[in-house]
Amino acid sequence: MVRRSLVMLALSLGAVLGFALPAHAVTLEQKLAALSGFSQPTAASAGSWRAAWENQASWADYAFDWSTDLCSSSPDQPLGFDFRMSCRRHDFGYRNYKAVNQFPANKSRIDDAFYFDMRQVCARYSGVSKSTCDGLAWTYYQAVRQFGSLVVSDEQIQEVQRQAELNAQSSAA
Repeated sequence: MVRRSLVMLALSLGAVLGFALPAHAVTLEQKLAALSGFSQPTAASAGSWRAAWENQASWADYAFDWSTDLCSSSPDQPLGFDFRMSCRRHDFGYRNYKAVNQFPANKSRIDDAFYFDMRQVCARYSGVSKSTCDGLAWTYYQAVRQFGSLVVSDEQIQEVQRQAELNAQSSAA
């Protein structure tokens, strides 16, 4: 526990100060420690990840996948509520834990961090706007909890699309 706290502190300081530790070949253990630090449902974790995201070159030794499709096929800013950064951090967790074959054991925490991030967005609002934002955040969270680990091929999507078109044609006839 003490060791993990020290690693978290070093990673947080590195992110805040704009440099990554260490400046040599990164071990799997170090990469996992960084991933864990970046995927907690806390303000400190979100802040550390954001600082790293803004200075990705400092983390080059970790070979992180920073790519994102934002909120996938869902709106990134539903009704004007900006969930883009929440989706970026979520994609980061999914992609990087999958790359090191540690996704199933960490999916729940990554999803919880996603919900935490969206609730932080919603906390900026009040009244009906906050309630609406909270409802959207809950819906997005439930979607990733249920379907976030589904792997669907392009061929499967095209087949569903073909079937839908056939069904629509049959209904029209």
